[in-house]
Amino acid sequence: MTHPIMFDDADPVLRRVRTLALAFPGAAEKISHGHPAFFTTKVFAYYGGSVKVDGVYRQHERSVLVLADPHEREALLGEERCYLPAYLGASGWVGIDLDGDTDWDEIGELLDASYRRTAGPRRVAALDARAGSPAPGGS
Repeated sequence: MTHPIMFDDADPVLRRVRTLALAFPGAAEKISHGHPAFFTTKVFAYYGGSVKVDGVYRQHERSVLVLADPHEREALLGEERCYLPAYLGASGWVGIDLDGDTDWDEIGELLDASYRRTAGPRRVAALDARAGSPAPGGS
């Protein structure tokens, strides 16, 4: 079954997420279930998600999904802007809504943490070897 495209490629928020995510060593983008997915050997971020409420899926079109550290995930889920995404939430993923007040440094840090959990030791070493380079996410 082919999933419909559920994003606008010209969306400036997606463009910002894309720039951050593709800055990681070996990162690439593919479409998965109608959403942009950023990956190396495994997916480390998705753009857009949903939650199931009373049997109906409510879309979070401008959000990023990351695989967070369990303690960080718990703290994030206590915030109004964060949600437990359908299907992926049970596997440790968390969704963060993005808007005009988004702290892009924080999003860069969350993408970095998710990348480190999924990318493998060689890519993480390549990331760490970027001498003097700021972590992706700068404003």
